[in-house]
Amino acid sequence: MGNSNIVVIGVSTGGPIALKKLFAELPPLDAAIVIVLHIPPGMDYKIAKGLDAVSSMPVALAEDGEYLQKGRVYFAPGGFHLKLDGNSRIVLEEGPRVNFVQPSADVAMKSLLRPLKKGRVIGVVLTGMGRDGAEGIRHIKEIGGFTIAQDEESSAIYGMPKAAFETGAVDFMSAPQKIGKKLVELLNG
Repeated sequence: MGNSNIVVIGVSTGGPIALKKLFAELPPLDAAIVIVLHIPPGMDYKIAKGLDAVSSMPVALAEDGEYLQKGRVYFAPGGFHLKLDGNSRIVLEEGPRVNFVQPSADVAMKSLLRPLKKGRVIGVVLTGMGRDGAEGIRHIKEIGGFTIAQDEESSAIYGMPKAAFETGAVDFMSAPQKIGKKLVELLNG
């Protein structure tokens, strides 16, 4: 799994709608996808289930110790931080909030390692308040990954994408549907 593709998506306020727009038109990708949505425990299952209903790829809550598989979407459960061990195994941790949130996109993104020759790492920051995901985007760019942020026009709240953009490390900005097309181009091309 070390040479495969990973997409980590960080999102907050307005997230469920943005995610549905992104996933509704997305074919199965040659990648494992991890979604970090700022969400309290208890709501996470409902939102994952709602996304699963529109997604061409199965969406389920991530489980501790689970190995990533391509063509699957892993939803970080509320109340835990999600890290990736060796770019392949999910580790759920309790511990203090980061950027006032748990799960935090920064924690997930900063756990990524530089991919092996064939692997691609892609970081995506969608609508939300605050600046979670900005440091993660910077990290993904530093390890040779590709970075994407939602544009202001399509964001419910242009906080997180703006903070990511201001790092200077964002490669591509657009609305969720176009972000989906870009992912297909990067991964399935």
